[in-house]
Amino acid sequence: MTTPADTPQVRLYGIRHHGPGCARSLLQALQDWQPDCVLIEGPPEADELLPFALDAAMAPPVALLAYCPDEPRRAVFYPFAEFSPEWQALTWGVHHAVPTRFIDLPRAHALAQEKAAEEAAAAALAGALPDDDLPPAVQGDGGSTGEPAKTQAETQTEAGAPTTGHDVTPPADEADAAPRSAAGDDDARPADPLDWLAQASGHADGEAWWNHLVEERADATDLFAAIAEAMTEVRNEWERRAPARPLSPRAEARRLHEAQREAHMRQCIRAARKEGHRRIAVVCGAWHVPALAAEPPAKADQALLKGLPKLKVQCTWVPWTHRHLSLASGYGAGVQAPGWYGFLWGHDHPQVPRSVGWLSRVARLLRERDLDCSSAHVIEAARLADALAALRDRPAPGLEELNEATRSVVCMGEDGPLRLIEDALTIGDRLGSVPEGVPGVPLQRDLEQAQKRLRLKPEATQRTLDLDLREPNDLARSHLLHRLRLLDIGWGEPVRGGRGSRGSFRESWRLQWQPDLAVSLISASRWGATIEQASSACVLDRAARAQGLDTLAELVDEVLLAELAAAVPGVTRALEDRAAVTGDTLQLLRAMPPLAQVFRYGSVRNIDTRLVAQMLDSLLVRAAIGLPLACAALDEEAAHGLRASLLEAHAAVGLRDAEVQTTAWQDALARLADAAGSAALLRGLATRLLLDDGVWDIEAAGTRLHLSLSSASDPAEAAAWLEGFLNRNALVLLHDSRLWALVDAWLAGLHREHFERVLPLVRRTFADFSATERRSLGERARQPVPDAGMADSGTAPAFDLQQAERALPLLRQLLGLPA
Repeated sequence: MTTPADTPQVRLYGIRHHGPGCARSLLQALQDWQPDCVLIEGPPEADELLPFALDAAMAPPVALLAYCPDEPRRAVFYPFAEFSPEWQALTWGVHHAVPTRFIDLPRAHALAQEKAAEEAAAAALAGALPDDDLPPAVQGDGGSTGEPAKTQAETQTEAGAPTTGHDVTPPADEADAAPRSAAGDDDARPADPLDWLAQASGHADGEAWWNHLVEERADATDLFAAIAEAMTEVRNEWERRAPARPLSPRAEARRLHEAQREAHMRQCIRAARKEGHRRIAVVCGAWHVPALAAEPPAKADQALLKGLPKLKVQCTWVPWTHRHLSLASGYGAGVQAPGWYGFLWGHDHPQVPRSVGWLSRVARLLRERDLDCSSAHVIEAARLADALAALRDRPAPGLEELNEATRSVVCMGEDGPLRLIEDALTIGDRLGSVPEGVPGVPLQRDLEQAQKRLRLKPEATQRTLDLDLREPNDLARSHLLHRLRLLDIGWGEPVRGGRGSRGSFRESWRLQWQPDLAVSLISASRWGATIEQASSACVLDRAARAQGLDTLAELVDEVLLAELAAAVPGVTRALEDRAAVTGDTLQLLRAMPPLAQVFRYGSVRNIDTRLVAQMLDSLLVRAAIGLPLACAALDEEAAHGLRASLLEAHAAVGLRDAEVQTTAWQDALARLADAAGSAALLRGLATRLLLDDGVWDIEAAGTRLHLSLSSASDPAEAAAWLEGFLNRNALVLLHDSRLWALVDAWLAGLHREHFERVLPLVRRTFADFSATERRSLGERARQPVPDAGMADSGTAPAFDLQQAERALPLLRQLLGLPA
């Protein structure tokens, strides 16, 4: 039957969301038919952004980001690769000046439905609503957790698309409600309807069937007619085998959402007809083709869409990566091998077989990693791949055949190099780019300018950036990365020991740009229009809400590292106010180390440390006053917890290195060491710290060790004191004969019952020593035990002084000292 010339024609092109075969066939079909209107499954809110697709600076992979300005974390991504059929359709339409727009259910409705479900779930958890009053999405079997909607970079599929890449499956929840295929069960439904077709054609599963017959073939003859026919049969069979029992509330809500999507797409097709278009091309997921080909009454579709909630939604373009297109990244409508699909799309050398082109890339990669791969390897692997394809009745080798040939010929049966190939080539790390003129928040533009100014290019691969803080550009880079961390924008993470690595002029960061950082930037834009303004406002808000003194001290540290001059007064004032009213010595101890780090190493960053010194001195003196009391009446667990804070605070006093403050701290340690009511572990630790600092000599420390390990002392208390005194360092025992003799005499004098009680504690103490220290202690134990009263220096070793002096001239020359 012929169609009148003035009757609008609608052609439905069922595609996979990211499929090079579909994209190639679609592009050829559009060129042949020349439609006057192109309708694409996607968010209608992004129609105004379509002209940017032709910008010279636009380089896929990219993504449309749809978000709520009032709740930026409520967002969703629509990724596009160069081999995505939707990308080819929209670029073709914009290039040919053909009206092109998206026709999926607006995200304004979908995000509003998600928000309503979350709020209802939260109300139900609080007991405000009975279960019967909840929307279907949150009734019954678990419902929503009330958590914010995740971005598509994490787990959400694009616009409610099914969880497989080709978009030819029913809604996931409906599939979960149906029984799975089983042997002899003709009425069961598989998780993927394409498995029916795969089983009939001898393929492993629906994914392999689709790749073989659609994505990896070069011809485009009647492809979409065949897809429409197959999807119609599969969808009819799927609905025929629907389970008799009712769907769960969650599955019913999902089914309704899919029906609303398809109703909105049909409404958009009707609108295109009314506008006078005669050749309308509709690009949609293959599963939707039968539903869009049907012609239900328009009133029925209007009824489905009536009264939908709505939120304000904005869209922008953001860079994307091949890795985030893969299923492994958590993006539900992704593909397993975006790098392979990119190769299929770009392989336009008819004289070079596909197998040779791919294996040449493999060889280049392996050689770059210093792995052996000669031209003979490539030739033999290509022959094997072609032979496997012929045995399997395939026109050309696919990824499966190429991987098997690579493993057998190139990798010699090993899987290690194949994993490298999969990561670098099959998936890949390609990062797209978007034009500067794309609508965005001011904060994003400020970051882009800073990246250009500081020569910090965002990259999809992880790399380590070493900074020399003596160089102005590297210092500015450090300031930027610290400011982004304050805004929870995790572009960079410090490495090489974190805080300890700031003890010099070098700083290292691990950088990797993630596409979902665009959401973090939009969310942080509420704090200000520039990175400096936003981070200052954000840190002041955190200071106002901080509960612990140590948290405020770390904020002071981070503010100074980020060089936020505007935020320093507010944060330091909050720290001083909190310190003035707190009586918690533990908080004072924990607040000292960050401030001491800034004071000691601030000169490298040109930080004015006078204010930091004033705050640190105040905290130090107050902590010294309350230290003995804070260590009293503690159980074993609390004493071990306080031990770490005490050691860090002692190190902070050493960094401050001020005579008055150091004396006050040492007096506090002395009072703690002699306080009978304090924890034995901490008394022993205080004694050791005073011995190491030279405040007490070996005789004073030995006297306290003798008293603490005397027979009158409780063995458990004595073991705890010894653990604190040794402080996970055996050198004091190895180099001091008197202390060795005292410890040995204490252990030898224990009764059997006491020894059994104290043995686990002593073993725990010695377990903290290194293997070398334990070996040295064993060798020392084999020697005769010296008398406890002998001089700590022991017997002076005999050596030839004149022979030793002969080495001094050479030693002075090596050290550059005068003769």
